[in-house]
Amino acid sequence: MVVAAVLLIVLLLLLVSGVIKYIPNDRIGVVEKLWSPSGSVQSGLLALNGEAGLQPELRRGGFHFFAPFQYRVHIHPMVSVTQGTIGYVFARDGIDLPAGQTLADNAAIADFRDVRAFLGNGGQKGPQRMILREGTHIINPALFVVMTEEATYSMSLDAKEKAYYEQMRGLLDERSGFTPVVIKETTGSHDSDQLAVVTVQDGPGLVKDELLAPDVGDSHNAFQEPEKFLAAGGRRGRQERVLVEGTYFINRLFATVEFIKKTVIPVGFVGVVVSYTGHKGADLSGTEYTHGELVESGCRGVWRDPLMPGKYAFNTYAGKIELVPTTNFVLMWKSGESGSNFDKNLREITLITKDAFEPQLPLSVVVHIDYRKAPMVVQRFGNVAQLVEQTLDPMVSSYFKNVSQTKTFIELIQSRSELQANASEDMRQRFQAYSLEFQEVLIGTPKPQEGDNKIENIMAQLRDRQIAREQVETFAQKQIAADKERELNEAEQRAAKQKELTGSLVDISIKENQGAANVKAAEKRRQEIEALAQAERFKQEMEGSGRASAIRSVGEAEAAAIQAKSEAMQGEGADKQLTQTVMLRLAEAFEAAKVPLVPQVQMGGADSNAFSTLLGLMSAIKARELAATPGKE
Repeated sequence: MVVAAVLLIVLLLLLVSGVIKYIPNDRIGVVEKLWSPSGSVQSGLLALNGEAGLQPELRRGGFHFFAPFQYRVHIHPMVSVTQGTIGYVFARDGIDLPAGQTLADNAAIADFRDVRAFLGNGGQKGPQRMILREGTHIINPALFVVMTEEATYSMSLDAKEKAYYEQMRGLLDERSGFTPVVIKETTGSHDSDQLAVVTVQDGPGLVKDELLAPDVGDSHNAFQEPEKFLAAGGRRGRQERVLVEGTYFINRLFATVEFIKKTVIPVGFVGVVVSYTGHKGADLSGTEYTHGELVESGCRGVWRDPLMPGKYAFNTYAGKIELVPTTNFVLMWKSGESGSNFDKNLREITLITKDAFEPQLPLSVVVHIDYRKAPMVVQRFGNVAQLVEQTLDPMVSSYFKNVSQTKTFIELIQSRSELQANASEDMRQRFQAYSLEFQEVLIGTPKPQEGDNKIENIMAQLRDRQIAREQVETFAQKQIAADKERELNEAEQRAAKQKELTGSLVDISIKENQGAANVKAAEKRRQEIEALAQAERFKQEMEGSGRASAIRSVGEAEAAAIQAKSEAMQGEGADKQLTQTVMLRLAEAFEAAKVPLVPQVQMGGADSNAFSTLLGLMSAIKARELAATPGKE
């Protein structure tokens, strides 16, 4: 009984004296020295030289033995930073921050585990530039306050400190400081095509006339290493460099981010950059261009070289990009209609004609801008919309107003084609003066203003006149159509009888061919008959001529004999006797030769036949008789 009481008293003394202290393995122990021959801490929060106070070294899990009644151990959890989050460190002791410095300099600090090294190497109090990444960290909560998304790790804080750290937590929550900066391109998401503009909250300020901090290169690993950023000459303020797709563990007390959209230059456009930052560049526009300066890319001003179609991570705080169309675009002077995004404020042009009508003229103009001249257009006019409203609209309106005053309303309507051709030629030269390429002008039909009936009456008269002309033409066409219909009917009837017609035509052709053949045959037969007749006649003539010659010879011989007899006889009876003899002989000859007394075919000529010979002979005899008997006829 006494032994048990003694043991209990000993245990109580051990507990009260603090000789033995147990620390769980998932905890850490902060040692506080209650008294020391060296006295208390004279400066700072921790006892670095054996003084009484909070000690810099921590104790880990297990049993630990201390001198009785000299030490107290404060057990705290280890700092745990969950996966994908960030932890922030605040030093409660160290060198005070200099004026203008927002966060503690960690250039000479490797980590926060060694308190003596931190304080000995000039560690500064306050929020630290270095952050904690995922994992479990053994950090002395007497010196450091660690703030994670889930908890704040520290020793007991007074009310003032507690309020301060609550304020810092609210600031970090507002900036999403416990999570990394994640930029990703997701098709169809509202977060797609984003980039981040960084604003640094620490470091030297911007120089005069600078709006953005200049880019200092890649050494700082996209603002994730503040000390390297500042060592490279980085300055506080909004940065010219932006962040694109990726995950960035950035201390939000050092730098904040703002998400903006990437700049997309669609096909058919170029982007003319108007830069607000950069150094002053040389004028590259040339001596002939006197409307401003064009500079090299990266300089302040209008860049000479435009951006081609594509997607750009362009910092819109560093400048702006004016889209200039490079394809043909239409400007419409017509209320309620638009051919492009640049003509929404254009209206019909009000004209005054030579005969005092006031029609409204709708028209369209097709324009093209050479992409190489796009920077000149922006430098001169600011943008295409201002070019259209401040220059092209007054110029085009003035041109057509001047032309309309030289024409009557009817002439204006009837000469629209001529007016359009002349306007195309005249305005082409005017557009070239503004670095534009004029393509075409399309003139609409003039229309009356609201409440004006005079023009409508004129138009009605013109329509009636045209209707009358069209009716005349219609009647003429109907007549032609009737004639064509008749011809069509005849053709259809012929087509229907085509077989019969073809047969009859073939019969006619056959008969014509047969008739022609018969004619040819008859002609041939006639020629044959005629040839035979001529041959027969020639034969007969030849035979008759021969026999007649023979008879004549005989007769002449007999006549000579008779003549001789007659002379010898010296009397009239002798001639008669001669004649009778000749006639007798002739008759015998004709009978023997069977020659017709009168030939069937008569031929011309004196001595052509026997009959004529006979007659000649009788005539000769008679003539001698008459000659021999004077006074006798």
